[in-house]
This record gives sequence, structure tokens and C-alpha cells, in this order.
Amino acid sequence: MADKRSPLIGVTCMTILTEDHSPRLGMSRSYVNALLRAGAAPLLIPHVADTGTLRALLGRLDGLLLPGGGDIDPERYGESRHEKCNEPSAERDDTELALARWAVEAGMPVLGICRGIQVLNVALGGSLYQDIAAQIPGAERHDWYPNHPRDRLSHAVTITPDTRLAHMVSATSLPVNSLHHQSVKDAAPGLVVSACSPDGIVEAVEAPEHPFTIGLQWHPEELAGSDARAQRLFDAFVEASRR
Repeated sequence: MADKRSPLIGVTCMTILTEDHSPRLGMSRSYVNALLRAGAAPLLIPHVADTGTLRALLGRLDGLLLPGGGDIDPERYGESRHEKCNEPSAERDDTELALARWAVEAGMPVLGICRGIQVLNVALGGSLYQDIAAQIPGAERHDWYPNHPRDRLSHAVTITPDTRLAHMVSATSLPVNSLHHQSVKDAAPGLVVSACSPDGIVEAVEAPEHPFTIGLQWHPEELAGSDARAQRLFDAFVEASRR
């Protein structure tokens, strides 16, 4: 249970449309559960247009989690929109890209998951493949959702030895789920690739010069309830935020 020593972790929201098309802001409970198990106090962050308010929110946090969701507007990394790129959310892009930049500049621990690794990469000056199947010849399938369970282990990732990620999971190979159709193309300055899938798709990045900045292309929150190594990623993030 959270107490006064629990680090406050911001988790950004996505817009969810109800059956009557009323917009709601929320996020998968799996992220919250993984953070709670790690001893954090999660705080959901809405889309915020006012820069001052957004900076005030960030100033109260100990760590920032950028979760999964829809596609980032390719204009944010200087490209025109591919036909396979889904409709972006300008509000969410504005909120998350600003928070990601500011958090890294402030030395705040940041964990990006799926869309989150992409937000982190774009915020720091990198680019994305807008659709793996259309833009990377010979790539394996990576979008094993919604027709398969979110915890389906679809392939392994190879982790670069001696990276922060390798130390966290105590391994250089890890089976992961795969629920994405986009991926990192050019890693941003300051980020290094720390894991790839067998077909060469970037599966993790990290910032060696930063206290804790890691992006993961898979969804460990969907595995963490039964997989100790997946939960360890959240434990390490929360411990870094506590410091």
C-alpha cells in the first residue's frame, strides 16, 4: 500500500470514447497495478494545454511513465503521414512530448512503454517507422493484438550486455509480448539501442548519461503479475524515482 515514502509516478492518459462517443480520459489498470506492486503512488495525468499547469504537475512528480496508445503525428519528427499511420491525437502528443523533454532535462526517471518509447525518442529528436510491415522489408509480424491476448509471448529480444536493461533483468535474452505496428527508426541523440528483436526491430533504448531513462517497445505491465523479470523493470524504475 502506498505511504508517504512512496514516490509519486505520473502516468499520462489517453482519450477513450464510450458507446455514446463521450470522451473519457484514462489508462490501462495494468500500469497502475505494476507500479503499486513496486511501492509507488501512481497519478494519472490528463491532457493539459497550459504550459504552466503542465510544468507544475511535473514538478510534483518523482518519476514519469509514458504508456502505450495510438500513433504520434509524423509531423512531430519531420515526415508526412503514411497511409498506415493512424489518426494522431494532438492533445496527447503536446502533453507527452513536452513532459518527456522536461523530465529528461530535469534528470527525472522516465519509463516509456510501447508508444512511450516512441514518444521518448521523438521528444529527444529521433524518428519512427510509421508501419513496420509497409516500411521494413522482411520484418516479422509485431502487431499481435487485438486478435490475440495481450500477454502472448510472440518473440524474444536480444539485450545488449552491460546495459541498464540487461542488469535489471539479469539476462541478455527475454521473451516478450508484441502489440505494436510502429518502431524506432533513428535513435535520438543521447539514446542508445539496448535491445532488438530477431528481425532487427528496435525493442529498447536507454540514456547512459541519465539517471534512469529507458524505453521498451513491448508491454511488461501485461506480464508483470506473473513474470518476476517483467515486474523487476517497474521495481527498478520506482527505486530510481525514490532516490
